[in-house]
Amino acid sequence: MSRFTSILGADRRRMLDTIGIGSVDELVSAVPAEKRLGRRLDLPSPASELELTREASALAERNRAAGLVCFAGAGAYDHFIPSVIDHILLRSEFYTAYTPYQAEVSQGTLQCIFEYQTMMARLTGLDCANASMYDGASAAAEAALMAMRATKRDRVAVPASLNPRYLAVIETYLAQGGFGIVRIPLLPDGRLDMAAAAGLLEGCAALMVQQPDFHGIVQDLKAASDAAHAAGALLVAVTDPVAAAVLESPGAAGADIAVGEGQSMGVQLSFGGPYVGFMACRKDLVRNMPGRIIGRTVDKAGQTGYVLTLQTREQHIRREKATSNICSNQALMALANTVYLSLAGESGFRETSLQCHSKAVYLEGRLAGIEGVRRVFTAPFYREFVLEYPVDADELVRKAADKGYLAGVPVPSLGRGALLTAVTEKRTRAEMDGLAGVLTAICGGGAA
Repeated sequence: MSRFTSILGADRRRMLDTIGIGSVDELVSAVPAEKRLGRRLDLPSPASELELTREASALAERNRAAGLVCFAGAGAYDHFIPSVIDHILLRSEFYTAYTPYQAEVSQGTLQCIFEYQTMMARLTGLDCANASMYDGASAAAEAALMAMRATKRDRVAVPASLNPRYLAVIETYLAQGGFGIVRIPLLPDGRLDMAAAAGLLEGCAALMVQQPDFHGIVQDLKAASDAAHAAGALLVAVTDPVAAAVLESPGAAGADIAVGEGQSMGVQLSFGGPYVGFMACRKDLVRNMPGRIIGRTVDKAGQTGYVLTLQTREQHIRREKATSNICSNQALMALANTVYLSLAGESGFRETSLQCHSKAVYLEGRLAGIEGVRRVFTAPFYREFVLEYPVDADELVRKAADKGYLAGVPVPSLGRGALLTAVTEKRTRAEMDGLAGVLTAICGGGAA
C-alpha cells in the first residue's frame, strides 16, 4: 500500500472486491448524478516543500490586516500572549483534537481542567465553574437556557447593549421551544434603564447584563441584581474576564451565573477562533449547569486524584434530565487561559487590566478632541468607547487602514459615523498618538 495514497491501483481493486462492487462510481451511486463533480479535480501539479513554502509566504504577505496596529475590539482583543503558552500547548500530551478525560489515563488533563475551573470561579467570585464552553456567545445562550430550567420560566431579558453577535446566537438557541426575549432600553448616557427594567422583568427567568457592555460602558451590576431578584429572576453577567480583574466581581455584585469569552487570556485572535467560553454559577444552581465539572478527591491509598464529578448531557443521563447537548469543552484553549493566568498571577493580571483602562482613557481624550467628533455616551467606560465622527465610520476604517491602523468597529445602530475603539495593554503612546493624527487628517483637521 502506498504511504500517502492508500486507495490506488491494486489496493483500490482489493477494497472494491471485498465489498462486492465493480467501481468507485458504483460505490457512490446513492449520490444523485447531478450532485457529483463528473470530472477530475482541477488541482495544480505537485510541488516540493520549498515551492509550497514560497507560495504560502506570498499568500501571507497579501494579508495586510495582520500588520495593522489594532484598535478593534467588540468581543475579540489584541492582548499580548507570552510565547511560553504556545510551547506548552504544543506538547504532545495536550495537543490533540480530542478531550482526553478518562480518569485512568488522563490525570494531567483532568488536573489542568480542575485548575482552570478554580481560576474561573475565583475570577467571577462564584462557587463553581465548568470545564469551559465553545465560546462566549454559546456560553451566554446556554446560560439563558440554564436560567429558564432553574426558574421554570420561558423568557429572558436582554439590554440593547448586549453584543449583537451574542444576541444572534441566543435568538438561535431560543428559536425552538416557545421561548421569548424581552428588550431592556438604555438611558441616554449608555447605562441600563433600571426603572424600565423593573416593569419588564415580570415573568422573566433572567436579566442578562454584559459587563462592560458592547459599547464599553461599565454597568451597575448590583442595581441589575436587585432588580432581577425582586422580580424572581436570576442575574446572568456576561463578563469580560480582563475587566473582572479590577471591577467588582459578578458574584460580589449579586450575579447568579457568569459567562464570557476567554480569548483575552492567552488565545490568539486567529480571525475568529477557536475561542473558549467560560461559565460559573452559585453552588445551588450547579445541577442545571451544562458541560462537565472535574473534581478532586483522594483514593484508597490516600493519593490525590481527579475525576469527572458532574456531567449532565444526555450521553450520561436520561434525555429528559440532560441540561444540554453540548458535547465537548475547549480543553486546549482553556489550558491557554490556565497557563496565561498562572504566568500573570493576580498582580500581573490586574496590572494588565489597569493598563487597558488607563490607555483607553488617554486615547478617548485625544480622539474626542478632534473637531467635529462627539461622545455618544457619557457613562464611565473600561477599555472601549464609542465616538461619532463627522465621516462615515466605514470610510474612516478604510482610510485609516491605508495608513496602517485598524481604527475600530463601526456601530451603525448608533449613527453612520459611530465607531467603537478598543485599547489593550499592547498599544504604545506613539501608536495612540499616530491613530489620533490619522483620524484628525481624515476628518479634515490636518495632514496624517
